[in-house]
Parts: sequence; C-alpha cells; structure tokens
Amino acid sequence: MFTDKANAIFKEAIDTYHVINTVDQPFINKYDKNEDVLGHLLYRKCWIDTVQWHYEDIIRDPQIDPVAALTLKRKIDASNQDRTDMVEYIDSYFLEKYKDVTVKEGATINTESPAWGVDRLSILALKVYHMQEEATREDASDAHRAACQTKLDVLLEQRVDLSTAIDTLLDDISKGDKYMKVYKQMKMYNDDELNPVLRNIKK
Repeated sequence: MFTDKANAIFKEAIDTYHVINTVDQPFINKYDKNEDVLGHLLYRKCWIDTVQWHYEDIIRDPQIDPVAALTLKRKIDASNQDRTDMVEYIDSYFLEKYKDVTVKEGATINTESPAWGVDRLSILALKVYHMQEEATREDASDAHRAACQTKLDVLLEQRVDLSTAIDTLLDDISKGDKYMKVYKQMKMYNDDELNPVLRNIKK
C-alpha cells in the first residue's frame, strides 16, 4: 500500500533529523530522484515539515530577540512555500501515474487531492514522534506521561484511519471511480504583484 511506504519514509526522515536535531543542519535526500522519485519527494516533504515544526517551537520562545524572530518568520514563510510546492509536485506524480485511467461515468471528485492527504499524514507523523517523546519523558510526572499516552493512542488511531482513506482514494482513482482535479494554491502573500505591500515597495 502507498501509505506503508509513506509512513516508513516519514519516520526515517524524522529520525534522521533528530540525530543532529538542529534546524540549520544540511539536508541530504536519501532517495535518488532518478531511482525512486516518489520516495525522493516524500522524504523531502517530511524534512521540510520537520524543520518547520522546530521553527515554530523556536519562535514561540517568549524571550526571543525581536530581530531574530523576524528573521525566523521569513524562514517560516519560505518553508510554507516550499511545503506547498512539494504538495503540488507529489500531486503531479499521481496525475502522471493515473493519466491513462478511463474515468467512469458518474465518477466523483474528492474534497482534497491525494497529496494534501499526504501532507496531513506527514504532519501526523511528527505529532506521533513528539507525543511519544512526551509519553516516555523520564523527568515528566506520571500524570503528564499518562495524559500524553492517551493522546498518542488517539494519534495512532488517526494515522490508521487517514492512511486507509488515502489508500482508498488512490485505489478509487486507479479504477476510475474517482478522478483528480488539482488546483494550484495561488498563494498571494509572496507575490509582489498580488500582495499590496510588496507591490508598493516594488514601485
């Protein structure tokens, strides 16, 4: 199943990040795009999410220097754009894979494309990793660990459900029971023609 591969790659990316555990560490994709383009995309996607997870931790430090916070906010904005781009690359992969499928009469469209489901699955992998940390943290109270274990159980159940939904969607697309229709996100705030503040600076 597709999500078996995706979840394994997400875990690999998250575990690898936490060996050094710094947001500025070099990125090395373990999957050659010429040999496994899907693995390459999934690993990169989860790495972006993992770095951004830790950006979000850092920027919430109430003692953070305002100049450093602004610099970090710019990095988060850039990361969000990278994240969106990766989702669109993954959807392009699926569009190419299923391009010759005959769509059945009465086929329906899903509320989200496969890659946006994958996006949620990647974030969920990060939630599982960090909740597992909290559920087993030795310096935490028993009550804290127990509460986090309860949350972890829910996250694990959610991952099973989301994985099943994604695999079912891909199977439906492969059979022509559903079809893909991808809309570019058209984010406006990074575009110097669409964001009025950037447009005014450009003049």
